[in-house]
Amino acid sequence: MTALLQVRNVTVRFGANTAVDDVSLEIEPGTIVGLIGPNGAGKTTLFNVIAGIQHSVAGSVHFEGRDITHAPPHVRAHRGIARTFQRLETFGTLTVQENVLVGAEARGGRGAAGRHAQELAKELCRKFNLDGIADERADSLATGTQRLVEMARALATGPRLLLLDEASSGLTSFETKEVATTLRALADDGLTIVLVEHDMSFVMGLCDRIAMLERGSLVADGTPEEVSHMPAVIEAYLGSEHKAGAAS
Repeated sequence: MTALLQVRNVTVRFGANTAVDDVSLEIEPGTIVGLIGPNGAGKTTLFNVIAGIQHSVAGSVHFEGRDITHAPPHVRAHRGIARTFQRLETFGTLTVQENVLVGAEARGGRGAAGRHAQELAKELCRKFNLDGIADERADSLATGTQRLVEMARALATGPRLLLLDEASSGLTSFETKEVATTLRALADDGLTIVLVEHDMSFVMGLCDRIAMLERGSLVADGTPEEVSHMPAVIEAYLGSEHKAGAAS
């Protein structure tokens, strides 16, 4: 299967600090890939390179076979890449539905599958259980709920690739399970999802594949089962007790 996204030998430096060091990834269509690693590992920086927000000093990014390394963010969005941010980026003075409508109206350039933008916004509010608060201002909502609004708005643009930065942060356990179910259904329908995440139970239960960055380098890559037995992941997330238990 041809990869939807190809990240080839990407390196990012901030002064003398190498934030991403010669990282290569290939993401296949319809899969959910988790990007994990400790704080400062380079996860969000790599996301920013894929989205066009951050330039790399080396390497390339290809999407659907096209080189988009030097394409600006709006061009990548038009081609089908959407993302959410670790720091909330909702439009605070707009209602929940109006936030989602912004994405739905942006989708117009690529077609809304015969549906009016208002109908699409309402549908996505229902999908994320936001229909009951659709008329409330986004800045009046809890952090977790605003994350759901961001996800719905990103999906309203009709992406082929969805980048989620800390998707489960601030969500209740019930909301986390609901989001996992929704994301799995979207992937089963063909959407490709890459998520930066610290919640290991969320990642392990949802993702088809997990990649781990440490100090800017890719140190683990495989299925959840494979990655859970890799020394770098055990050391960083599962602890020495797990390591000792696995050896006994």
